[in-house]
Parts: sequence; C-alpha cells; structure tokens
Amino acid sequence: MVSPLRRWVELGYFGGQPAKHSEGRQTGSSGRGGMNELLFLVEEADDGSFRAQAVGEAIHTQADTLEELRLEIRDAVQCHFEEGAAPALVRLHHVRQELLAL
Repeated sequence: MVSPLRRWVELGYFGGQPAKHSEGRQTGSSGRGGMNELLFLVEEADDGSFRAQAVGEAIHTQADTLEELRLEIRDAVQCHFEEGAAPALVRLHHVRQELLAL
C-alpha cells in the first residue's frame, strides 16, 4: 500500500492544487522570489512516532511526539534553505489512513 504522504508528493499537490515550480522551488507572492509557504504532510507511523515530508522540497524528518516534530521541522527548514530564502510560513497537513471493513 502506498503511503498517503508519498502519493501526495507524487501528485505534486500543494494545498489541494498542483504545485507550480520555478527551477524546482515553489514561488510565492512575497516579491522576493522565494517561497512564502511550505507544506509538510504529517503522518503517524505504525510505532506511534510521527514523520513529515515537505511537498516540493527534499525535506524529511521524524520525531516521537508532535511537539518534537514541530521543532524538527523548523530546524530542517532552516538547514535546507539559504539565509533569507526560507518560507515565511510552514503549513502542517495531518494525513490519517482509515480502513473500513465491508
């Protein structure tokens, strides 16, 4: 079974819309040529920990709790982008799988 995180990234979705890329980066309306928002898909792992994957950027992280995950995401974003190029906002989209027996 394909993870919902992986499927969203494969489809290129950003906030429900196909991602618009310019040289591999989401362009924002901030006027500075960088991103103004970055979407992370958050999923709970089978062991109860949490993992997050950025849409449109090669940023992945994981943590034992949601609180720790938020800190890890901030750190990962700051490390990934050059100074002044990081997005102003990070949106976390929590994805949950549910199976219904018929």
